[in-house]
Amino acid sequence: MISLTAFRPTWWGAALAAAGCAAFIALGNWQTHRAQEKRALAAQVDAALAGAPLKLPAHQVEAANFVLRRVVAQGEFVPAHTVFLDNKIHQGRVGYEVVTPLRLAGGKLHVLVDRGWTPAGPRREILPQVPTPGGQQRIEGLALAHLPRAFEPSRRTPTGRVWQNLRLADFSQASGLALLPLVIEQRSAAPDGLARDWPRPDSGAARNESYALQWYLFALLALVLFVVHSYREGRRRGS
Repeated sequence: MISLTAFRPTWWGAALAAAGCAAFIALGNWQTHRAQEKRALAAQVDAALAGAPLKLPAHQVEAANFVLRRVVAQGEFVPAHTVFLDNKIHQGRVGYEVVTPLRLAGGKLHVLVDRGWTPAGPRREILPQVPTPGGQQRIEGLALAHLPRAFEPSRRTPTGRVWQNLRLADFSQASGLALLPLVIEQRSAAPDGLARDWPRPDSGAARNESYALQWYLFALLALVLFVVHSYREGRRRGS
């Protein structure tokens, strides 16, 4: 009797390996796509910020004509309607992003301006004292369709001055102000002490690529394990 090793895969082993490989490759492709999206967005933002700014008019506009473009707006801040976006991290510190409506010169419309980041105080119930420049202001920045949104366990209309997320419709309803359908991420300097070194859109792209590599390696591992476990010993009679 001679012992032999033969490749004899089982149907269920083949099915599991195929399903695992397909799932891992799909996850790797998704992470790769996310990295590509972030890098493409960063390139678009860099090109926009390098160009001449578009002036925001004091009448309603199509958001698509301004979003992800460098814009300039002139008007007066309305500090009474300032809101603080909660749980914003900057250089490892917790704080707020300060959002104030700007009444556009020559009209009754407003545009929201994300003016920058400020650290939280020692007590949650005491909000930071952030000075708001008075009089006519010239604000330059990047136009966004909306601000980044954090996870919310339930969808409800915010109240008070500290908001988890800011939606234009909610703000317009709470303040009674008519708004342009976009937000300015302020890039111009102002004497308010706020930090405006905004994270790049491609932040995290390298992490996505690392995750993609891990998923592809899992797919390879599933294939290798299938092949190894498909070899079994058999016996053949000999003279």
